[in-house]
Amino acid sequence: MASSLRNITVDCTDAPALARFWAEVLGWNVYSDDDPEVLVAPAFPPPAGAATLLFIPVPEPRTVKNRVHLDVQPSDRTRDEEVERLLALGATVVEDHRTADGLGWVWMADPAGNDFCVERSAEERKAAARPQTYRITTEG
Repeated sequence: MASSLRNITVDCTDAPALARFWAEVLGWNVYSDDDPEVLVAPAFPPPAGAATLLFIPVPEPRTVKNRVHLDVQPSDRTRDEEVERLLALGATVVEDHRTADGLGWVWMADPAGNDFCVERSAEERKAAARPQTYRITTEG
């Protein structure tokens, strides 16, 4: 039996503010009580098997590059429109990897400096589709 992904947890100095940012990015809701931890999820309780974002307050700010980051894909707009929306919400561009042919992604940072990437929408991917073959690897 395998484990399931329950929360993606983010340490941050202002959990409510960062939770509001990510709720706006994902179109999810913010859930909190008298606990200093703040949950962002599509519903509460979260749908069975759905991972949530959990923001935990810590006293120190982020100091090094994330080893793990989120990749977001817009569902109702283009990648470029999503980048503009996220900039208006307080994100910043770290590196722009978009190419002249419309491929690529944008490496961004949330208001707390946590890295994430914005990829092309499903529609954009479909329009530029190239066959891909994946294989399951079991060697470690």
